Amino acid sequence: MRFTVSSTALSSKLNALARVINSKNSLPILADFVFDIQGGILHLTASDSENVMKTQVELTESDSDGRFAVGNHDLLEAVKGFSEQPITFDVDQQANIAKISYQNGMFSLPVENADEFPQTQSISEGATEIVISNAMLAENINRSLFATAQDELRPVMNGLYFDFTPECLSIVASDGHKLVRNKVLNIHSEQPAAFILPKKPATLLKNLLGKDGGDVVIRFDERNAQISYGDGELTCRLIEGRYPNYNSVIPQNNPNQLTVDRQALLAALRRVQPFANDSSNLIRFHVEGGTLQLDAEDYDFSKTATERMSCEYNGQPMSIGFKGSSFIEILGNFDCQEVLIQLADPSRAGLVLPSEQPENQDVLMLMMPMLIND
Repeated sequence: MRFTVSSTALSSKLNALARVINSKNSLPILADFVFDIQGGILHLTASDSENVMKTQVELTESDSDGRFAVGNHDLLEAVKGFSEQPITFDVDQQANIAKISYQNGMFSLPVENADEFPQTQSISEGATEIVISNAMLAENINRSLFATAQDELRPVMNGLYFDFTPECLSIVASDGHKLVRNKVLNIHSEQPAAFILPKKPATLLKNLLGKDGGDVVIRFDERNAQISYGDGELTCRLIEGRYPNYNSVIPQNNPNQLTVDRQALLAALRRVQPFANDSSNLIRFHVEGGTLQLDAEDYDFSKTATERMSCEYNGQPMSIGFKGSSFIEILGNFDCQEVLIQLADPSRAGLVLPSEQPENQDVLMLMMPMLIND
Protein backbone atom coordinates (compact mmCIF):
# COMPACT_ATOMS: atom_id res chain seq x y z
CA MET A 1 0.00 0.00 0.00
CA ARG A 2 1.38 3.40 -1.00
CA PHE A 3 0.02 6.90 -0.37
CA THR A 4 1.25 10.51 -0.31
CA VAL A 5 0.14 13.24 2.11
CA SER A 6 1.06 16.85 2.94
CA SER A 7 3.64 16.97 5.77
CA THR A 8 2.13 19.99 7.56
CA ALA A 9 -1.45 18.66 7.29
CA LEU A 10 -0.38 15.31 8.72
CA SER A 11 1.73 16.86 11.48
CA SER A 12 -1.08 19.19 12.69
CA LYS A 13 -3.61 16.32 12.76
CA LEU A 14 -1.25 13.97 14.62
CA ASN A 15 -0.35 16.64 17.19
CA ALA A 16 -4.05 17.20 17.93
CA LEU A 17 -4.69 13.46 18.28
CA ALA A 18 -1.61 12.87 20.44
CA ARG A 19 -3.20 14.78 23.34
CA VAL A 20 -5.61 11.89 23.97
CA ILE A 21 -2.86 9.25 24.29
CA ASN A 22 -1.67 8.39 27.81
CA SER A 23 2.01 7.98 28.64
CA LYS A 24 1.18 4.59 30.20
CA ASN A 25 -1.44 2.36 28.60
CA SER A 26 -3.26 -0.79 29.66
CA LEU A 27 -2.91 -2.08 26.08
CA PRO A 28 0.36 -1.46 24.17
CA ILE A 29 -1.54 -0.67 20.95
CA LEU A 30 -3.14 2.36 22.65
CA ALA A 31 0.23 4.08 22.19
CA ASP A 32 -0.39 3.93 18.41
CA PHE A 33 -2.16 6.03 15.80
CA VAL A 34 -4.48 4.06 13.53
CA PHE A 35 -4.18 4.96 9.82
CA ASP A 36 -7.25 3.95 7.78
CA ILE A 37 -7.18 4.81 4.04
CA GLN A 38 -10.57 4.81 2.32
CA GLY A 39 -11.18 6.30 -1.14
CA GLY A 40 -8.32 8.79 -1.08
CA ILE A 41 -9.05 9.97 2.49
CA LEU A 42 -6.78 9.17 5.42
CA HIS A 43 -8.81 8.58 8.61
CA LEU A 44 -6.70 8.92 11.78
CA THR A 45 -7.66 7.56 15.22
CA ALA A 46 -6.12 7.73 18.71
CA SER A 47 -7.50 6.53 22.04
CA ASP A 48 -6.85 6.04 25.76
CA SER A 49 -9.67 3.43 25.92
CA GLU A 50 -12.18 5.90 27.48
CA ASN A 51 -11.76 8.69 24.92
CA VAL A 52 -11.45 8.12 21.18
CA MET A 53 -10.47 10.95 18.81
CA LYS A 54 -10.83 10.74 15.06
CA THR A 55 -9.93 13.12 12.26
CA GLN A 56 -9.23 12.94 8.55
CA VAL A 57 -6.96 14.43 5.91
CA GLU A 58 -7.15 14.30 2.13
CA LEU A 59 -4.37 12.36 0.42
CA THR A 60 -2.42 13.69 -2.56
CA GLU A 61 -2.44 10.20 -4.05
CA SER A 62 -3.24 6.67 -2.94
CA ASP A 63 -3.03 3.29 -4.71
CA SER A 64 -5.31 1.23 -2.43
CA ASP A 65 -7.37 1.15 0.76
CA GLY A 66 -6.10 -0.40 3.98
CA ARG A 67 -5.49 -0.05 7.74
CA PHE A 68 -2.46 -0.20 10.01
CA ALA A 69 -1.28 1.14 13.38
CA VAL A 70 1.99 2.94 14.06
CA GLY A 71 3.62 4.14 17.32
CA ASN A 72 2.85 7.79 18.12
CA HIS A 73 6.14 9.01 19.60
CA ASP A 74 8.62 8.21 16.81
CA LEU A 75 6.25 9.31 14.05
CA LEU A 76 5.48 12.63 15.78
CA GLU A 77 9.15 13.36 16.34
CA ALA A 78 9.97 12.55 12.72
CA VAL A 79 7.32 14.68 11.01
CA LYS A 80 7.14 17.73 13.30
CA GLY A 81 10.27 19.35 11.89
CA PHE A 82 9.29 19.15 8.21
CA SER A 83 8.61 22.19 6.10
CA GLU A 84 5.63 21.86 3.74
CA GLN A 85 6.36 18.98 1.38
CA PRO A 86 4.81 15.70 0.23
CA ILE A 87 5.54 12.61 2.36
CA THR A 88 5.08 9.15 0.82
CA PHE A 89 4.29 6.05 2.91
CA ASP A 90 5.13 2.61 1.50
CA VAL A 91 3.50 0.09 3.83
CA ASP A 92 4.37 -3.61 3.68
CA GLN A 93 1.82 -5.29 5.92
CA GLN A 94 3.36 -8.71 5.38
CA ALA A 95 6.70 -7.55 6.76
CA ASN A 96 4.99 -5.09 9.22
CA ILE A 97 7.13 -2.17 8.10
CA ALA A 98 6.39 1.32 6.74
CA LYS A 99 8.98 3.23 4.73
CA ILE A 100 8.37 6.97 4.81
CA SER A 101 10.19 9.03 2.17
CA TYR A 102 10.46 12.81 1.83
CA GLN A 103 12.48 15.31 -0.21
CA ASN A 104 15.88 14.74 1.37
CA GLY A 105 15.65 11.27 2.88
CA MET A 106 13.60 8.44 4.32
CA PHE A 107 13.00 6.52 7.53
CA SER A 108 11.17 3.31 8.40
CA LEU A 109 8.95 2.33 11.32
CA PRO A 110 7.32 -0.92 12.43
CA VAL A 111 3.54 -1.14 11.96
CA GLU A 112 0.94 -3.29 13.69
CA ASN A 113 -2.38 -4.85 12.80
CA ALA A 114 -5.04 -2.16 13.35
CA ASP A 115 -7.67 -4.84 14.05
CA GLU A 116 -6.18 -5.18 17.54
CA PHE A 117 -7.18 -1.57 18.31
CA PRO A 118 -10.23 -1.39 20.66
CA GLN A 119 -13.58 -0.68 18.98
CA THR A 120 -15.28 2.66 19.63
CA GLN A 121 -18.32 2.48 21.90
CA SER A 122 -21.45 3.08 19.86
CA ILE A 123 -24.11 5.60 20.87
CA SER A 124 -27.61 4.12 21.29
CA GLU A 125 -30.38 4.83 18.77
CA GLY A 126 -32.40 6.96 21.20
CA ALA A 127 -29.52 9.36 21.90
CA THR A 128 -30.22 13.02 22.69
CA GLU A 129 -28.70 15.57 20.29
CA ILE A 130 -27.47 19.10 20.97
CA VAL A 131 -26.33 21.42 18.17
CA ILE A 132 -24.23 24.38 19.38
CA SER A 133 -21.89 26.75 17.59
CA ASN A 134 -18.20 25.90 17.74
CA ALA A 135 -17.28 29.29 19.23
CA MET A 136 -20.07 29.18 21.86
CA LEU A 137 -19.06 25.74 23.14
CA ALA A 138 -15.37 26.68 23.23
CA GLU A 139 -16.18 29.88 25.14
CA ASN A 140 -18.30 28.06 27.73
CA ILE A 141 -15.77 25.26 28.29
CA ASN A 142 -12.94 27.83 28.64
CA ARG A 143 -14.96 29.80 31.16
CA SER A 144 -15.96 26.80 33.30
CA LEU A 145 -13.14 24.25 33.46
CA PHE A 146 -11.27 25.95 36.30
CA ALA A 147 -14.22 25.41 38.67
CA THR A 148 -14.34 21.61 38.33
CA ALA A 149 -13.25 19.56 41.35
CA GLN A 150 -10.68 16.82 41.89
CA ASP A 151 -12.75 14.77 44.32
CA GLU A 152 -12.32 11.00 44.54
CA LEU A 153 -15.33 10.67 46.84
CA ARG A 154 -17.70 12.67 44.60
CA PRO A 155 -16.61 11.95 41.01
CA VAL A 156 -19.69 13.74 39.60
CA MET A 157 -18.05 17.03 40.63
CA ASN A 158 -14.99 16.31 38.46
CA GLY A 159 -16.61 17.23 35.14
CA LEU A 160 -18.80 19.75 33.33
CA TYR A 161 -22.53 19.25 33.78
CA PHE A 162 -24.62 19.83 30.63
CA ASP A 163 -28.25 20.39 31.70
CA PHE A 164 -30.57 20.39 28.66
CA THR A 165 -34.02 21.77 29.63
CA PRO A 166 -37.09 23.33 27.93
CA GLU A 167 -35.74 26.78 28.96
CA CYS A 168 -32.08 26.60 27.92
CA LEU A 169 -28.85 24.62 27.90
CA SER A 170 -26.92 25.17 31.15
CA ILE A 171 -23.22 24.28 31.39
CA VAL A 172 -22.20 24.06 35.03
CA ALA A 173 -19.00 23.41 36.99
CA SER A 174 -18.44 23.44 40.75
CA ASP A 175 -16.00 22.19 43.36
CA GLY A 176 -18.26 23.00 46.32
CA HIS A 177 -16.55 26.34 47.03
CA LYS A 178 -17.01 28.08 43.70
CA LEU A 179 -19.53 27.54 40.92
CA VAL A 180 -19.90 28.60 37.29
CA ARG A 181 -23.28 28.47 35.56
CA ASN A 182 -23.54 29.37 31.88
CA LYS A 183 -27.00 29.50 30.33
CA VAL A 184 -27.14 29.27 26.53
CA LEU A 185 -30.56 30.80 26.00
CA ASN A 186 -31.14 29.94 22.33
CA ILE A 187 -30.69 26.16 22.81
CA HIS A 188 -33.41 24.17 24.54
CA SER A 189 -35.11 20.79 24.53
CA GLU A 190 -38.72 19.74 25.01
CA GLN A 191 -37.47 16.61 26.76
CA PRO A 192 -35.08 17.36 29.67
CA ALA A 193 -31.75 15.49 29.50
CA ALA A 194 -28.32 15.86 31.08
CA PHE A 195 -24.80 14.44 31.12
CA ILE A 196 -21.49 14.98 32.92
CA LEU A 197 -18.48 15.44 30.62
CA PRO A 198 -15.19 14.40 32.29
CA LYS A 199 -12.36 16.90 32.56
CA LYS A 200 -10.02 15.20 30.05
CA PRO A 201 -12.37 15.28 27.01
CA ALA A 202 -13.46 18.80 28.02
CA THR A 203 -9.80 19.89 28.00
CA LEU A 204 -9.25 18.20 24.63
CA LEU A 205 -12.23 20.10 23.21
CA LYS A 206 -10.96 23.37 24.72
CA ASN A 207 -7.77 22.97 22.67
CA LEU A 208 -9.54 21.89 19.48
CA LEU A 209 -12.57 24.18 19.25
CA GLY A 210 -12.88 27.85 18.46
CA LYS A 211 -10.44 27.73 15.55
CA ASP A 212 -13.17 27.63 12.89
CA GLY A 213 -16.86 28.41 12.49
CA GLY A 214 -19.63 25.92 12.02
CA ASP A 215 -21.59 23.88 14.53
CA VAL A 216 -20.69 21.14 16.96
CA VAL A 217 -23.12 18.20 17.23
CA ILE A 218 -23.23 16.42 20.61
CA ARG A 219 -25.04 13.07 20.76
CA PHE A 220 -25.23 11.37 24.14
CA ASP A 221 -26.91 8.51 25.96
CA GLU A 222 -26.55 7.31 29.56
CA ARG A 223 -22.93 6.19 29.21
CA ASN A 224 -21.23 7.81 26.22
CA ALA A 225 -21.14 11.03 24.21
CA GLN A 226 -20.08 11.58 20.61
CA ILE A 227 -18.99 15.12 19.79
CA SER A 228 -18.56 15.96 16.09
CA TYR A 229 -16.77 19.19 15.08
CA GLY A 230 -15.33 20.29 11.73
CA ASP A 231 -13.41 17.30 10.35
CA GLY A 232 -13.00 15.62 13.77
CA GLU A 233 -14.93 13.53 16.24
CA LEU A 234 -14.47 12.76 19.94
CA THR A 235 -16.24 9.82 21.59
CA CYS A 236 -15.94 9.63 25.37
CA ARG A 237 -17.27 7.77 28.35
CA LEU A 238 -19.37 9.99 30.63
CA ILE A 239 -19.26 10.28 34.41
CA GLU A 240 -22.21 8.34 35.80
CA GLY A 241 -24.14 9.63 38.80
CA ARG A 242 -26.50 12.38 39.86
CA TYR A 243 -25.19 15.95 39.79
CA PRO A 244 -26.20 18.08 42.83
CA ASN A 245 -29.03 20.58 42.47
CA TYR A 246 -26.84 23.57 41.58
CA ASN A 247 -29.79 26.01 41.37
CA SER A 248 -30.57 25.50 45.07
CA VAL A 249 -27.21 27.01 46.15
CA ILE A 250 -27.52 30.15 43.99
CA PRO A 251 -29.02 32.94 46.16
CA GLN A 252 -31.99 34.67 44.54
CA ASN A 253 -31.79 37.95 46.44
CA ASN A 254 -28.41 39.55 47.07
CA PRO A 255 -29.41 43.21 47.47
CA ASN A 256 -25.95 44.77 47.97
CA GLN A 257 -24.56 45.54 44.51
CA LEU A 258 -20.92 46.36 43.84
CA THR A 259 -19.70 47.36 40.35
CA VAL A 260 -15.95 47.52 39.80
CA ASP A 261 -13.40 47.49 36.97
CA ARG A 262 -12.44 43.83 36.49
CA GLN A 263 -8.80 44.35 35.49
CA ALA A 264 -8.19 46.84 38.31
CA LEU A 265 -9.63 44.45 40.92
CA LEU A 266 -7.69 41.53 39.45
CA ALA A 267 -4.43 43.49 39.61
CA ALA A 268 -5.13 44.62 43.20
CA LEU A 269 -5.89 41.05 44.33
CA ARG A 270 -2.65 39.79 42.75
CA ARG A 271 -0.71 42.44 44.69
CA VAL A 272 -2.43 41.74 48.01
CA GLN A 273 -2.70 37.93 47.86
CA PRO A 274 1.00 37.14 48.58
CA PHE A 275 0.50 38.70 52.03
CA ALA A 276 -2.40 36.38 52.95
CA ASN A 277 -2.01 33.38 55.21
CA ASP A 278 -0.70 30.45 53.14
CA SER A 279 -3.18 27.91 54.52
CA SER A 280 -6.38 29.99 54.32
CA ASN A 281 -5.51 32.46 51.53
CA LEU A 282 -8.15 34.71 53.10
CA ILE A 283 -8.65 38.24 51.74
CA ARG A 284 -11.08 40.58 53.47
CA PHE A 285 -13.29 42.73 51.21
CA HIS A 286 -14.61 45.82 53.00
CA VAL A 287 -16.98 47.91 50.92
CA GLU A 288 -18.53 51.19 51.99
CA GLY A 289 -19.72 54.15 49.93
CA GLY A 290 -17.60 54.35 46.78
CA THR A 291 -14.55 52.51 48.18
CA LEU A 292 -13.56 48.85 48.15
CA GLN A 293 -10.74 47.96 50.56
CA LEU A 294 -8.81 44.69 50.30
CA ASP A 295 -6.90 43.41 53.34
CA ALA A 296 -4.58 40.43 53.68
CA GLU A 297 -2.63 39.41 56.75
CA ASP A 298 -0.34 36.63 57.90
CA TYR A 299 0.57 37.29 61.53
CA ASP A 300 2.76 34.15 61.68
CA PHE A 301 5.22 35.94 59.41
CA SER A 302 4.32 39.55 60.35
CA LYS A 303 2.96 40.31 56.87
CA THR A 304 0.01 42.59 56.06
CA ALA A 305 -1.26 44.40 52.97
CA THR A 306 -4.07 46.87 52.30
CA GLU A 307 -5.25 48.36 49.04
CA ARG A 308 -8.18 50.67 48.30
CA MET A 309 -9.91 51.25 45.00
CA SER A 310 -12.94 53.17 43.80
CA CYS A 311 -16.17 51.37 42.92
CA GLU A 312 -19.91 51.86 42.65
CA TYR A 313 -21.78 50.38 45.61
CA ASN A 314 -25.44 50.31 46.50
CA GLY A 315 -25.95 48.64 49.85
CA GLN A 316 -25.01 48.40 53.51
CA PRO A 317 -21.34 48.73 54.59
CA MET A 318 -19.97 45.21 54.73
CA SER A 319 -16.86 43.15 55.42
CA ILE A 320 -16.74 39.70 53.83
CA GLY A 321 -13.93 37.18 53.39
CA PHE A 322 -13.07 35.32 50.18
CA LYS A 323 -10.28 32.95 49.18
CA GLY A 324 -7.93 35.15 47.17
CA SER A 325 -6.68 32.56 44.67
CA SER A 326 -10.23 31.46 43.82
CA PHE A 327 -11.44 35.04 43.34
CA ILE A 328 -8.46 35.68 41.03
CA GLU A 329 -9.48 32.60 38.99
CA ILE A 330 -13.06 33.81 38.73
CA LEU A 331 -12.08 37.30 37.53
CA GLY A 332 -9.53 35.82 35.11
CA ASN A 333 -12.22 33.77 33.40
CA PHE A 334 -14.38 36.75 32.46
CA ASP A 335 -13.54 38.91 29.46
CA CYS A 336 -15.75 41.93 30.27
CA GLN A 337 -14.53 45.36 31.38
CA GLU A 338 -16.60 45.59 34.58
CA VAL A 339 -18.03 42.96 36.93
CA LEU A 340 -21.07 43.15 39.16
CA ILE A 341 -20.61 41.56 42.60
CA GLN A 342 -23.87 40.85 44.43
CA LEU A 343 -23.73 40.30 48.20
CA ALA A 344 -26.28 39.56 50.93
CA ASP A 345 -24.34 39.22 54.19
CA PRO A 346 -20.88 37.93 55.25
CA SER A 347 -22.17 34.37 55.72
CA ARG A 348 -23.89 33.91 52.35
CA ALA A 349 -22.46 33.24 48.89
CA GLY A 350 -21.46 36.16 46.71
CA LEU A 351 -22.34 36.27 43.01
CA VAL A 352 -20.05 37.64 40.30
CA LEU A 353 -21.61 38.56 36.94
CA PRO A 354 -20.39 40.44 33.87
CA SER A 355 -21.74 44.00 33.71
CA GLU A 356 -23.08 43.10 30.25
CA GLN A 357 -24.09 39.53 29.44
CA PRO A 358 -22.79 37.94 26.21
CA GLU A 359 -25.37 37.60 23.41
CA ASN A 360 -27.83 34.72 24.01
CA GLN A 361 -26.09 33.84 27.28
CA ASP A 362 -26.55 34.31 31.02
CA VAL A 363 -23.25 33.88 32.88
CA LEU A 364 -23.00 33.68 36.65
CA MET A 365 -20.17 32.70 39.00
CA LEU A 366 -20.62 32.01 42.71
CA MET A 367 -18.07 32.20 45.51
CA MET A 368 -18.60 30.83 49.03
CA PRO A 369 -17.40 33.26 51.74
CA MET A 370 -14.80 32.53 54.44
CA LEU A 371 -15.13 33.31 58.14
CA ILE A 372 -13.33 36.50 59.16
CA ASN A 373 -12.38 37.49 62.70
CA ASP A 374 -13.47 41.04 63.37
